[in-house]
Amino acid sequence: MKFTDPFKILSPNERWAPSKSQFDAFQNAYEKLLPPLVFKIRLAVAKWREDNYHGSSETSKSLLNFWFSQEHLIGQNKFGFFFSQREAVESIIYLYEVAKAKDKYELMKFDSSERVSTGMFDETWTRYVVKMATGAGKTKVMALTLVWSYFHKKYEANSTLSKDFLVIAPNIIVLNRLRKDFDGLKMFFEEPFIPDNGFQDKDWKNDFQLTLHIQDELKPITESGNIFLTNVHRVFFNEDPEQSFETTFLGVKPKSDADTSKGLDLGKVMRSDKIKDLVVLNDEAHHIHDKSLAWFKNIEDISNKLKLKNGNGISLQADYSATPKHNNGAIFVQTICDYPLVEAIKQNVVKSPVLPDEASRQKIHEKDSSNFIERYRDYIHLGYLEWEQQYEELKILKTPILFVMTMSTKEADEAAAFLETSYPVMKGAVLTIHTNNSGEIKEAASGKKDKEELEKLRKAADDIDKDRSPYKAVVSVLMLREGWDVRNVSTIVGLRPFGADSKILPEQTIGRGLRKMFSLDMPEKLVVVGTPAFLEFVESLKTEGVEFQYSAMGKGSKGKSPIIIEVDNDNPDKDMDKLDIPIPQMSPRFYREFKNLELIDVSNFKNEKVPLKKFSTDELKEIVFNNIDGEFSHKTVFKNTQPDYRNVIGFFTSVILKDSRLVSGFDILYPKVESFIKYKLFNIEVELSDPQTMRNLSEIHPKEILKTTFKNAIDELTVTDKGTAEVKNYISLKLTKPKIAENQQYIVPKKSVFNKIIGDNDFELEMAGFLESRFIDVISFAKNTIGEGGLNFKIEYQAENGNIREYYPDFFVKTSDTTFFILETKGREDLDDIRKIKRLASWCKDTNAAQSQYTYTPVYVKQEKWDEIKKDIKSFADVIKIFKVTE
Repeated sequence: MKFTDPFKILSPNERWAPSKSQFDAFQNAYEKLLPPLVFKIRLAVAKWREDNYHGSSETSKSLLNFWFSQEHLIGQNKFGFFFSQREAVESIIYLYEVAKAKDKYELMKFDSSERVSTGMFDETWTRYVVKMATGAGKTKVMALTLVWSYFHKKYEANSTLSKDFLVIAPNIIVLNRLRKDFDGLKMFFEEPFIPDNGFQDKDWKNDFQLTLHIQDELKPITESGNIFLTNVHRVFFNEDPEQSFETTFLGVKPKSDADTSKGLDLGKVMRSDKIKDLVVLNDEAHHIHDKSLAWFKNIEDISNKLKLKNGNGISLQADYSATPKHNNGAIFVQTICDYPLVEAIKQNVVKSPVLPDEASRQKIHEKDSSNFIERYRDYIHLGYLEWEQQYEELKILKTPILFVMTMSTKEADEAAAFLETSYPVMKGAVLTIHTNNSGEIKEAASGKKDKEELEKLRKAADDIDKDRSPYKAVVSVLMLREGWDVRNVSTIVGLRPFGADSKILPEQTIGRGLRKMFSLDMPEKLVVVGTPAFLEFVESLKTEGVEFQYSAMGKGSKGKSPIIIEVDNDNPDKDMDKLDIPIPQMSPRFYREFKNLELIDVSNFKNEKVPLKKFSTDELKEIVFNNIDGEFSHKTVFKNTQPDYRNVIGFFTSVILKDSRLVSGFDILYPKVESFIKYKLFNIEVELSDPQTMRNLSEIHPKEILKTTFKNAIDELTVTDKGTAEVKNYISLKLTKPKIAENQQYIVPKKSVFNKIIGDNDFELEMAGFLESRFIDVISFAKNTIGEGGLNFKIEYQAENGNIREYYPDFFVKTSDTTFFILETKGREDLDDIRKIKRLASWCKDTNAAQSQYTYTPVYVKQEKWDEIKKDIKSFADVIKIFKVTE
């Protein structure tokens, strides 16, 4: 499987599947590698998606199209859901609403293994399990599921879903993580979960009225909807005790940890007449592996009580986990979708694990000593050295965390003490977490000491992922299974092997550090070191497709952490004022006026008209719709039913808007597209509901005319060149925020305010070398870094297709206090590159006209010409003579 875009729709046959050797490693235990229902569900969901969600309710279609077919912006940044998140919620909706697979008998129809039996399903209510790698965004899938259920119940007659939700976390750490998203329902409104009012003629945001209840802090239960966010033990049985002489006269003795200030008990509320139906959303759901557990019995009890009220029990239970596996390693049979760790790593959604190479392993040994620290000192020290490299590189932006895993709480205490006494930077910065024998953080605090410890963990959970975390290391027993999968963990040290009866899994082990610290475009490494037995345990993930990187580690080895490009303020040899370059911020020349869409007049279009073809009955049976650019979009099959033509027109309207980079205007443009197809696209007026019209619309020629005509009309109305621009202010290089970049080659410059200069390719790095060393007439220069942090200087331009896009020039060069150059390097040139350079020239002209203090000159260096003459170029003045851009 090659590296793929996490947003790209993948066909079921493109997904990871185990090789024969991987099956052999598991002794053909299919159920330990692949969830048996997933492949056929993927096939069915893919076909349903291609058929434009045929068979689902209007509410479901509206939400799915809003989530996944609309372009979303958060502030100035684009936002999109990963395909894995999309597929997960699509699978839930498809199974529940279209396939109506609400019990084990219907789910078993999707079995590919021929090994599934009814006895494998313990529950009598609808339960789906979503398997997604740690760090891949399970919480967003949970939120999508909640929004879908809420609006389905509100807008669809006879809906069996609910507006009441029991959201369960396994411990206080996970609960606090969820609470950050759910508090004030901010996640739902800050990210595109809920359509704007008016979308598909509904008041979505006004209608989304939910009351959030945290643990036992219960507010009035509202008919408009409730979210009960809690740990599982809050919904356990809480029946009244049997009456005795003592309880009759003295009352019931409160439990030692009871909070008498609470007026309501959540367990009773869940079983009361206040709750008529319920959807259960369960995070970190690998706990529910046995029907004898109290967790299962309590959910079963709630469902049974609901069944007396509504006849169905719990409407839906959706479980979310990276490792929904039984103690024998078998994946839960109820698993309906799978985004495995191998795919998340390949798509750069999580960190990529790096292990010591063989030479590095040979340098460290387990000592023959009964003293725990003496025995494992080599491994702890190696982990520290790797962490130290990361810390030195990243500390100005983030505090990376060293995670040390031991076998007992005594060993954890000893390891923590060793770190604090051996390495000065660790003094007072080591957090120790103790767990119970099940690998879970102890919460049933009874004594004062336990409550203080729990409060410490609560605060630490909030602090550990801060940019300036007070902690640099976390030490805990190996069996810690969830909660501490925080972003800042960068190195894991595993000491001693796992016991044969350990319930922890390899993915749970490295899951403590898989979440990414930085943005999606930044590849990140997770260093994993430890004893041979520990590494062998982690490497067993190879049978699940995970590919590890191996690297030299220890003293003298090159670090694996990202590099930081920052202003070199601490360098005493640099005169920052002399090296600084003022970069003008110009007002844009090209801009869009969205309100002008209303002025589009279809009757004035002078487009070519297409002859209406006549298709046979067989040709009408299946229509494949490619999107306007020719890529496959969806397939509509004409059998006994006829698709709604309005969906097809809506599809084309959305594509035109997206192609024009417009995020609104659907309601304005839709009737114009409809009118154009009916009256102007073909050589005769057509009936839109006629299958012949729909079949003609799937042909390339009419689609191209449709695209070109509307694109030109939109650009003519919305893209304006003002012809001039003005200086709004100047950017000082000295104020540039630090930039995180992938570990790569760089030069250490003397003639730049920055500590490092990188290149997007070898040509850029070569040019930086010339500017630094060869050209003595260059006073200073800077690379225009892009992304999270960095300079991010950009110029807007109109691309070949008419869109307004952003152009980021490569270098800024200073040759005197008032003379500056904007230098662009280019290998292979395309039509947009020509437009970028023309825009750069006009930008420089506008800048020079708008002020007289400085001059800015465009320089465009093509690699082909450069390679011919570079050996003869002695100065930057030579570069200007040959490569200066003239209008």
